Amino acid sequence: MRNDKAFSEPIRPGDTENQTVGCRHTNPDICAKNRLPGKCAFVRDDKMCVTPPVSWPTQYRKLKHIR
Repeated sequence: MRNDKAFSEPIRPGDTENQTVGCRHTNPDICAKNRLPGKCAFVRDDKMCVTPPVSWPTQYRKLKHIR
């Protein structure tokens, strides 16, 4: 499942440098934590990903600055 736009979508309330609301991986199928209970947005009740891509903190700062 490709999700090419996810990484560049605007910041959502709840997004931080360490977690994201929903999945920000462009290809979630290759994520080592895909569907891992307690880690992955796809299986958490709150839809939070607590293991975003390694590049996410830098992208988060860029997107936050764009607001």
